[in-house]
Amino acid sequence: MATKKTSASDYSESSIRVLKGLEPVKQRPGMYTRTENPLHIIQEVIDNASDEALGGFAKNILVTLNADGSVSVEDDGRGIPVGLHPEEKVPTVEIVFTRLHAGGKFDKGSGGAYSFSGGLHGVGVSVTNALSSRLEITVWRKDEQGRGVHDIVFANGDVIEKLQSRAQGKDDKKSGTRVTVWPNAKYFDSAAIPQGELQRLLRSKAVLLPGVKVTLVNAKSGKDHDVQSWQYDQGLRGYLVESLAQASNADPVIPLFEGEQYASADAEGFAEGEGASWVVAWTEDGNVVRESYVNLIPTSAGGTHEAGLREGLFGAVKGFADMHSLLPKGVKLLPEDVFARVSFVLSAKVLDPQFQGQIKERLNSRDAVRLVAGFSKPALELWLNQHVDYGKKLAELVIKQAQSRLRSAQKVEKKKSSGVAVLPGKLTDCESDDVTRNELFLVEGDSAGGSAKMGRDKEFQAILPLRGKVLNSWETERDRLFANNEIHDIAVAIGVDPHGANDTPDLSGLRYGRICILSDADVDGSHIQVLLLTLFFKHFPQLIARGHIHVARPPLYRVDAPARGKKPAQKMYALDDGELEAIEDKLRKDGVKDGAWSIARFKGLGEMNAEQLWETTMNPDTRRLLPVALGNFGQDASHARFTMLMGKGEAAARRAWLEEHGNEAEADI
Repeated sequence: MATKKTSASDYSESSIRVLKGLEPVKQRPGMYTRTENPLHIIQEVIDNASDEALGGFAKNILVTLNADGSVSVEDDGRGIPVGLHPEEKVPTVEIVFTRLHAGGKFDKGSGGAYSFSGGLHGVGVSVTNALSSRLEITVWRKDEQGRGVHDIVFANGDVIEKLQSRAQGKDDKKSGTRVTVWPNAKYFDSAAIPQGELQRLLRSKAVLLPGVKVTLVNAKSGKDHDVQSWQYDQGLRGYLVESLAQASNADPVIPLFEGEQYASADAEGFAEGEGASWVVAWTEDGNVVRESYVNLIPTSAGGTHEAGLREGLFGAVKGFADMHSLLPKGVKLLPEDVFARVSFVLSAKVLDPQFQGQIKERLNSRDAVRLVAGFSKPALELWLNQHVDYGKKLAELVIKQAQSRLRSAQKVEKKKSSGVAVLPGKLTDCESDDVTRNELFLVEGDSAGGSAKMGRDKEFQAILPLRGKVLNSWETERDRLFANNEIHDIAVAIGVDPHGANDTPDLSGLRYGRICILSDADVDGSHIQVLLLTLFFKHFPQLIARGHIHVARPPLYRVDAPARGKKPAQKMYALDDGELEAIEDKLRKDGVKDGAWSIARFKGLGEMNAEQLWETTMNPDTRRLLPVALGNFGQDASHARFTMLMGKGEAAARRAWLEEHGNEAEADI
């Protein structure tokens, strides 16, 4: 019997490879951690020690840079459990370091090991293990399940020395964990750990854990005394004062505004203990200092908790200025006027934080905006009204910022004031003249346009509803474009004339810095997106080249999850089936039974009320907006692809392309 030969292009059952254990991390380390240097995999271990301190179980964290290039992290917490895992029948410490999505941070209900933690995915230290040539753990436990000293050793993520246990001395009451890591240089651009970044990280942990001593010992330097320690008893305030002194010599305009508030057991919409502590300073000049954290994790790219602080400060300052009639005629305050000269340190506690990516640089949890704003705004309002003179000084500073912004906006306005066309009647324009901030949403359908009008921020967001599908303009001559009403209205609203790829059009009349296509999350919506992208690519290419065109991403599903343990009932949104699956997966991990949550599928934008559309799709702090760019594809290749997809005489080429790639599409039937 002849055997069939397989060629390199065959796609068969044997083509599918299942990556097991820690293989995915070794194959694609960049998906799980930063690969410039090993600092982030060390930070994962430091974060675990910090979580013990956050829970009140550890008072000391010791990080040692050893002479052989390894790094040790030791805490005096409870010690990682070493007994057999009830389900897996393997020592629990081994599971923590060898299994992705295993950890003590999922069990957030009553009695969970960690109510608030930075670790969320259960990925952290297993990634550290996968990317280390050697990793040694020593655990000291005081409880009956694991009393004694326990050692286990890994190499490249695999156990090479099984768990060994020995008795502690009678007088030895030590508990805690020491993890020593030898990062594998082949996974990193540089094997060196940046000292400055490590010191800043450790100092921030000490700031956020008042009373906890954090120590860095550099045994590589050959000096016995090369030891740095941080211990802050005055927490955030002392840290910001010190940081401001280093950043600039400018003194704050008013005394530091500081506060701390956490939700009580009966708080509506938040879990007990969720909240924030903050300290804020306004300075007239010099560099600003801005640092934010969620459950001790530094969020260098900010996120929704910072947006909440901005919203809270703006609301309080604007309210004070209005109450005391401090605003000059024609000056309208915006959030950035209040926030421009702000320095702050913000530490939020969120029960179930959603981060952008595994490296947790940005918080995405939508509720955090409301959480931080709800606590910071009343606190600042009260403080300003108790200290009216300081309030007036602060108002003076932010009014200066607003006037400076208005002057720069007027300069732009003068350039484009001549020859303004009559704007289309169905355009609901915004109030601001600041082109860099203004946004135009091209919305599919009148009903969705109604929700968008009600849900938008009328200060800087304009709405242009489109009736039906826009003309396929790929082969339309430029002078015939305006025969189509929709295209005419789009061009007039934007303030830019149609042009070719090699033209240098006059963009001084551009009225919006962002033009956002907002259509349903279904096939028809995708079709409208393609027709509008065709229009912009063919007839307004400079808008794409300069980054003005964006695609809004409304969700396809809403998931309503019941209250569980400390966590109140939740509304979560998913862009597509993949995100829906991830949300359901997470709910199961949180102990919610299948069927306890409900899923609603939005048939279109018209089904969303104004509040939902704002929260998920239009609010700059919580939306996911996709910028449109050619990327690596290039102008010529993009032009050829558009011709094949949108050209009237390209039916045969389109059919061949669809037959070749049709199986890659996920049909929405």
